[in-house]
Amino acid sequence: MSDTVHGPVNVEGFDLADPPAGFAGNPFPYYDALLREAPVLPQPDGSLLVCRHADLDRIYRDTALFSSDKKRVFGPKYGPGSPLFEHHTSSLVFSDPPLHTRVRKIMTSALTPRAIAKMEPGLIETVDHLLERMAGRTEVDLIGDFAASIPVQIIGNLLDVPMEERAPLRDWSLAILGALEPALSEAELAAGHRAVEEFKAYLRDLIARRRSNPGDIETDVLTRLINGEGAGGTLSEIELIQNCIFILNAGHETTTNLIGNGLALLHDHPEQRRLLLTQPELIKPAVEEMLRFRSPNQLGNRETTAEAEIGGVRVPAGTNLHLVIGAANRDPEVFEKPGDFDITRTPNRHLAFAGGPHVCVGLTLARLEGRIAIERLLRRFPDYRLLQGRRVQGGRIRFRGYAALPANLGG
Repeated sequence: MSDTVHGPVNVEGFDLADPPAGFAGNPFPYYDALLREAPVLPQPDGSLLVCRHADLDRIYRDTALFSSDKKRVFGPKYGPGSPLFEHHTSSLVFSDPPLHTRVRKIMTSALTPRAIAKMEPGLIETVDHLLERMAGRTEVDLIGDFAASIPVQIIGNLLDVPMEERAPLRDWSLAILGALEPALSEAELAAGHRAVEEFKAYLRDLIARRRSNPGDIETDVLTRLINGEGAGGTLSEIELIQNCIFILNAGHETTTNLIGNGLALLHDHPEQRRLLLTQPELIKPAVEEMLRFRSPNQLGNRETTAEAEIGGVRVPAGTNLHLVIGAANRDPEVFEKPGDFDITRTPNRHLAFAGGPHVCVGLTLARLEGRIAIERLLRRFPDYRLLQGRRVQGGRIRFRGYAALPANLGG
């Protein structure tokens, strides 16, 4: 089944901060038009949309010319010194070396293949427990009852957050990540600031407890962060707190979206679901295609440190670049029939996890969570059915997923 929408789409004057009606619900016709007509598009605020796969790949790899530091952009957006400004300019994703290098070393040393392999039995147990709780119910929500619960538990385990203290984590994460949208209401901004402050207060207490009673250095990422394990130096208290927040945020909504989007895609493409049921060994390429076709994170950002040229366009130093991952993953120069959802697609050079030195540090864990969640739900409930007209889009531009997927499990 093709995802291409036929009919004229006008991208002249397209403004990401004030997109056309319906863009959040279905941006893909606009992505296709941008790739054809304006793959490098100036924005009214002086920033630039960049859509082609080759351009994104180059930008991700050149960290000297294209910086991840967002102090200049986030100052006006959040207010200098505000909770959101402090968080989003201190965490791994929006930092350059040397902070990025130090923190990334800690995380990669904690997320080795061996460490992730150790997580698999607990992940299977978590997924099977959720499936058992849903069994026999007339109606379930595949987001609230399933997809959103998995990463909260896995990341809670990574930081060794006590089970009884995990309830607020999802709401904090949604509010903080929601503040990364191109345009914000006053209520969304206030909710983001409040979530950062509440999360920081909780983490100060958790860190104090962990300092007095350290966890297993092999499996407890918080203990590794406190000790500076693998980084050749410790983090300041604020760096430590903000990167704990980052760990939750980076792995929560994106993984929830991967699982939810994947289940919706298999429902909407029954021939692909039948193929996966008859050939379960296709689950790994199926997850890669879900990541490409409905990337959980649709946008990235960089800033030019000097004058640059992108796709034939001269770009001044200090220009904010919107990297349109959702468009790059549909680039016909890279993907044959990019509007088709094909779980056998190979090769699949998608950019759902970005690339270069900033490639997602948790990509192996995210793939594992997506594979086990989708594989085991499909095995247990092969005939699950989304209830017609009931699914609720997340409504965000940067992070693409569902707020609710009401379903009947069919057995």
